Amino acid sequence: MEQPPERAGHEPLTEEQLHASTVGELRVHEGPIQLADYDPAWPELFARERQRIAATLGEGALRIEHVGSTAVPGLAAKPIIDILLVVADSADEETYTPALEAADYVLRVREPDWYEHRMFRGANVQVHVLSEGCPEIERMLLFRDRLRIDQADRELYERRKRELAREEWKYVQNYADAKGDVVEGIIARARAEPRG
Repeated sequence: MEQPPERAGHEPLTEEQLHASTVGELRVHEGPIQLADYDPAWPELFARERQRIAATLGEGALRIEHVGSTAVPGLAAKPIIDILLVVADSADEETYTPALEAADYVLRVREPDWYEHRMFRGANVQVHVLSEGCPEIERMLLFRDRLRIDQADRELYERRKRELAREEWKYVQNYADAKGDVVEGIIARARAEPRG
């Protein structure tokens, strides 16, 4: 699966792209980002949500992983648990969306031009849905695993997050996109070095 040109290099999303990919109303943030110090309860919150998703989708959930900053011990984060859900075909929404919505997850992002990514929101949870074999899965897990084992990269990423969090952001996605250069550097180092 080739990386779609619309997001090649993980370029920041334009306002037009944000509107196009948002299901429902695009929420304006207009302010700094609130980061929380690492909370040891985050893995427990993930485990609870993982169990709910697995029970909801059964064999349709091919893989459920804790990703994002809350998955990295010691790292400050927005207190929202990011979950990667791998399904056979994320474009085939009928195979998972009704069940997730019945479990109180709300579809908020649909990106057919970027790996058919979907994102659902729950209570302090974001569930990112990708298809089995999607290269973004490897990137997300490589980034998470690198931050878990490499203190220098973890500290670099946290410094960048804290610097950016103090700024005013119209949309939270703008803040996420602004971290892209640091994220790409960390992923490049993770790919260049053997896993520990």
